[in-house]
Amino acid sequence: MWQYPREGLLAAAADILRQIMARMAALAYAILDGTPIAVDRVADQTPYYSGRHTRHGVNVQVLADPAGRLVWASPTLPGATHDLTAARNHDLIEALSTANVMTFAGKGYHDAGGSVFTPFTRHKQRPPLSRRQKQVNRAHARIRALGERATATLKTWKILTKLRCCPCRATAIVQATLVPQTVDDTRYPG
Repeated sequence: MWQYPREGLLAAAADILRQIMARMAALAYAILDGTPIAVDRVADQTPYYSGRHTRHGVNVQVLADPAGRLVWASPTLPGATHDLTAARNHDLIEALSTANVMTFAGKGYHDAGGSVFTPFTRHKQRPPLSRRQKQVNRAHARIRALGERATATLKTWKILTKLRCCPCRATAIVQATLVPQTVDDTRYPG
């Protein structure tokens, strides 16, 4: 029981999206990525089961800066939620576009619009990707690799490897781990 009050205090200290956008507008670009976090205690299993990841969990959207540092993590949604839907539910696409932050994201955010850039995709009815499109995709992947580092940083917290609690508490736990992580990142800017 002693963990609950501390979790709540740390989660309350986490920056909200409007405050983050003010800082993100000063950056050259941002990296958007979604990640699942496994959960083992699920009462209503249908919305939390991700067919893509073949397990129960919650979906967290992560924003990273150009250095690959974790800047913001969204409130959790059920694991069956698609990344683009989750970003739209949190008004993340609109906030990034309003702040005019160039954002690099994966194929899951295709058709997001605004200032979100995704790699080129191959379709059956279209010709294969050109050499130039492949080069752009490689450059895009190099930039997005830094965002994967931020996601990995979030998942280095042992409690987030597999949540053994009700999924409704997942948001407070993610926000609570974000606070000391951002303090640590500002302490060592290199």
